[in-house]
Amino acid sequence: MSKLLCTDDKKAIAASAIIIMGVSGCGKSTLAPLLAKQLDCAFIEADALHDADCIAKMRAGQPLTDTDRWPWLDRIGMALSQATAEKGVAVAACSALKQVYRDRLRSVLNLPTAFILLDAPHAELAQRLAQRVEHFMPASLLASQLSTLERPLANEAALILDASLAPEVLCKASLDWLHTSSQ
Repeated sequence: MSKLLCTDDKKAIAASAIIIMGVSGCGKSTLAPLLAKQLDCAFIEADALHDADCIAKMRAGQPLTDTDRWPWLDRIGMALSQATAEKGVAVAACSALKQVYRDRLRSVLNLPTAFILLDAPHAELAQRLAQRVEHFMPASLLASQLSTLERPLANEAALILDASLAPEVLCKASLDWLHTSSQ
């Protein structure tokens, strides 16, 4: 991977685009802005880039299809590209459940990209989703997301972390990995 500079601490990191991935309720939207703050860079919330039809579909308990996801993934990639043009690095929270979705993001970005999967057992995820309010993604879609999830392959620049750890611990582990993998 290419070495790139982090604007905050000037340590080399291994990616321009960093995507915190995983199923709904794993903590993507908690870790990603925390990591972006540490890197002094933009945070992209992929959920904010869904179109109204897809949000309505999910609210109704219907899983999205690949066809639903392609334009969304392209919007995420473009937002990350714009953000990295400003600071050299950006962080996004995006499910990126399948390898083809990650491939699509990498293709749109055409930048060194790293993925951090937040992994948690079904029971913990279900409990988190039951406590979450005012989000369009219902807990009823968790099983669909878990069955869709394709864990990153060995040839992908990816780190898998235990989502039950404290956000600060996850952030430190992410930073350590990003700095180490650039060496």
